[in-house]
Amino acid sequence: MISVDTVYQRVLAILNKENRGYMTPQEFNLMANQAQLEIFEQYFYDLNQFNRAGEINNEYANIVKNIKEKINLFKIENYNLSISSGKYTLPSNLYRLGTVQYNNNEVEPISTNEYIYINKSPLAKPTTTYPVYIRESDSILIYPTDIVSTVVCSYIKKPAKVNWTYFEVDGVALYNSSAADHQNYELHPSEETILVNKILTYAGLSIKQTDIIQVADGKENKKITQEKS
Repeated sequence: MISVDTVYQRVLAILNKENRGYMTPQEFNLMANQAQLEIFEQYFYDLNQFNRAGEINNEYANIVKNIKEKINLFKIENYNLSISSGKYTLPSNLYRLGTVQYNNNEVEPISTNEYIYINKSPLAKPTTTYPVYIRESDSILIYPTDIVSTVVCSYIKKPAKVNWTYFEVDGVALYNSSAADHQNYELHPSEETILVNKILTYAGLSIKQTDIIQVADGKENKKITQEKS
């Protein structure tokens, strides 16, 4: 986990050092969440890329292992799915669905067309031993429909929305970590520098300072190149 206040203060310090003005908490929160989402989504592209290249057999320089470690911070296991009108409701913070199970039986995902085809075959028809499911937008349908056991899933959740919370004293925003809606970053601690650089890039775009953008982009690209080389 990364302190949202640490990132904000670092961003403000760099902007103030260069006399680039002030970033309001509202502006920071918008940019902070955009930066977190970009970094989070990049994990899956990088994992696919380095999986094709093959793993490096080194405990600390294994890029595939390191990316999986970052993704696993968002992995939820054995989540109980509630059922309503015959459909199992997926988690509201779902990013990618993993394995669906009941009674230690894995439920296989299929398309509607595949279900129509296999349901006509006595041998391929879904059974309680070999069940299947069809994914809808926010729920799944499991066949056969007479399954009554608890259905669980594993999944990757979306990062929680970052929020630098505060109260004002004489018009000055003061950090308030005890607020109910306060939220730190859920990213791996190693992402703190990239977060700062990304937010500085957004700040440069916002205040149209190309030198800030160039410096921030340069630092971010250097760090990414070092990680991927």
